[in-house]
Amino acid sequence: MSFLQIEPVRILLYLVGICAFVGANAAYLVLAERKGAGRIQRRPGPNEAGFGGILQPVADGIKLLAKQVMVPPGTDALLFRAAPLMVMAPPLMCLAMIPFSDSIVARHLNVGLLFVFSFGSINVMALMLGGWASRNKFAIISSARVVSQNVAYEIPMLLVVITLLMVTGTMDLNEIIHQQGGGIWHWNLFKVWVNPLMPVTFVIFFICMLAETNRAPFDMAEAESELVAGAFTEYGGMGFGVFFMAEYANIVVGCSLATVLFLGGWQSPIGVLSGGLWGAGWFLLKLYGLIFTVIWIRWTFPRTQFYSLLNLSWKILIPISLFTLLLTGAMMKLPVVYHQFF
Repeated sequence: MSFLQIEPVRILLYLVGICAFVGANAAYLVLAERKGAGRIQRRPGPNEAGFGGILQPVADGIKLLAKQVMVPPGTDALLFRAAPLMVMAPPLMCLAMIPFSDSIVARHLNVGLLFVFSFGSINVMALMLGGWASRNKFAIISSARVVSQNVAYEIPMLLVVITLLMVTGTMDLNEIIHQQGGGIWHWNLFKVWVNPLMPVTFVIFFICMLAETNRAPFDMAEAESELVAGAFTEYGGMGFGVFFMAEYANIVVGCSLATVLFLGGWQSPIGVLSGGLWGAGWFLLKLYGLIFTVIWIRWTFPRTQFYSLLNLSWKILIPISLFTLLLTGAMMKLPVVYHQFF
């Protein structure tokens, strides 16, 4: 056995790699977002630090590190300091389950999907504690919005996931990807013979992912025009920076999960060149395509009202996702009923 195959060494290397991956994404997705916003709004965007603004994330990181992290008087100091750690830990744990190719995965579990959703739900608790511990009226209002929004949108998201579990019959993320091999028409997104509304389930999942990560047009937790900076109002320096990193880490996790569940993961759309580094390349191509869509939506659609946000989930998404769940169950039973009676 080689040194790199020793289990503690392998886990340590994957941990360092995941942290580096999250840090690089947090830094340069901010730059990509600011550049994309500039392009959409017909302005240059950041272009002073380095060639074309390429060093802007480095300058921002140095600025945040140079600022003193202060605990305002009257706050719950322990929870105030713990909230940034709690918000950063879940996406790191979730990324350990994501298979970036057939051989690149930090930890393989046969219940990986359950693991991801279990740790993903901790994010809302961290935001709630950060806002409540701040003893700031804007942060407390933001915390209430975060809880309401996440409760509303986790229901249709889980209904969509249950629909996929009925189709795949497994919670193993690797197995879900293997079942989508053979080309683009075998991806769950296009399995209309199982459920003609499969593309609709993908749209519902994507909308719920935007709401779960508090992204525009569902960023009611941070609505700057109403709540200053929301749950992060009292945070400065790297305290604020960690919340910012966690937001982009959650976007990476959400888009990675959408890639695994609907877009074939590391499987090639042409049915060949799916293994090893080719698979990782396909995965990253799909992942960043979805992230670009997330950024595009933020700078294209206006922020919705809070009650419209909740109505969208309770009155539209939940009934549709329930219908797709029942339709999938009915279509999967049709062959059994046909053979039994005919």
